[in-house]
Amino acid sequence: MNSAAFLQDFHFVATIGATPNSGVDRQAATAEDAQTRNWFANWVNDAGWELRVDGIGNMFALLEWTPGAPYVLIGSHLDSQPLGGRFDGAYGVIAALHAARRIGADVAAGGPAPGFNLAVVNWFNEEGGRFAPSIMGSSVFAGLLPLERMLDVRDLHGTSVREALEGIGYLGTSEGPEVAGYAEIHIEQGRILEREGINIGLVESSWYTQKLDIEVLGEQSHTGATAMADRHDALVAASKIILMVHDVTEDFADQALVSSVGQLTLEPNSPIVVARRVHLVADLRSGDPDIVAAARAKLIADIDLLARTHDIKVNVKDFDVRPIRRFPEAGLELADKVAADLGLSSRRIRTMAGHDSVAMNTVAPAVMLFVPSVDGVSHCEREFTSDADMVTGVDMLTGVARQLIDGALAEAADVPASGVA
Repeated sequence: MNSAAFLQDFHFVATIGATPNSGVDRQAATAEDAQTRNWFANWVNDAGWELRVDGIGNMFALLEWTPGAPYVLIGSHLDSQPLGGRFDGAYGVIAALHAARRIGADVAAGGPAPGFNLAVVNWFNEEGGRFAPSIMGSSVFAGLLPLERMLDVRDLHGTSVREALEGIGYLGTSEGPEVAGYAEIHIEQGRILEREGINIGLVESSWYTQKLDIEVLGEQSHTGATAMADRHDALVAASKIILMVHDVTEDFADQALVSSVGQLTLEPNSPIVVARRVHLVADLRSGDPDIVAAARAKLIADIDLLARTHDIKVNVKDFDVRPIRRFPEAGLELADKVAADLGLSSRRIRTMAGHDSVAMNTVAPAVMLFVPSVDGVSHCEREFTSDADMVTGVDMLTGVARQLIDGALAEAADVPASGVA
């Protein structure tokens, strides 16, 4: 169908919060995020669909054909990282809008009413760049995170999620729909598909994730007047911890573990004051939970020794621990058949990154699809996927969604569909 309309919408949304180097900056519940949300709402209203916003800011566009039947959800997120790429998340939402419009047109043209209804979703704060943890909106929806506690989460400037959503007019009061299944298409954020010349990735599982909330407490003092021997510099200690987090990967097989420190704040952050407090978040990920546990144990031991050596205090807390989630075999087989019917090559793949589909897979059978990423680059302005690959992905998502609303995974969902045995 009309691929040009999809591309026009995608490239327009990429102008919202655009950065000088072809990226976007649309962090959750900012003015730029509000602009994309308004665009989504206007698109849905123009299509004549029902729009709902729930208590954590998730947006649902509902196409109801069978009153009382549950919904298959398709979508992703419109928020971005600071100086992020224009494809991550937004592609999946816009692809879902166009897939839903194609399916709606088929039903309106006289096709049989499907067993399940369909909804397009824009999840709140998938990225977690402004408010931690990430994958917040879908995790609240799935019951993995408590609503009130997430509304109380504050950004680095002290603004709460509740205040931010109220400020942009998207602190909703509606209930989300009853869900029978979920499908999401996303850029790979890796280079496997591009390297192998494969059209579609069929995600079979997620990696294990362990984050550590680390607080380094030293003593504030004058950078010029305090003798070196008398200093308790929290930033010096924190810098060594950052290197520990990086170097711990060398204790394991190549690519078995990835690690990083992506966020760091310090107090008082003055050029003439030795830092008294540094806060950082370490991220450990592997396909093997035992590897993450071993890396964590080594870091805890090394940090304890460092604290004693530097005569400072370091508080370490586990944060945002996510087990491996496996996607249903029936969904993988369904997606493989859709790809074959479309003449597309596909392969199974694991996701090292977190996605809303991982949270949704805990409450309904989920299908996660990837399209190639150029050079495997993501979370930066250089992120890129070709128009041709995006259009192919829309066709793929449309095919999968058609199967889902016809009850292809009804047995896995354990939810009866109208007219589906």
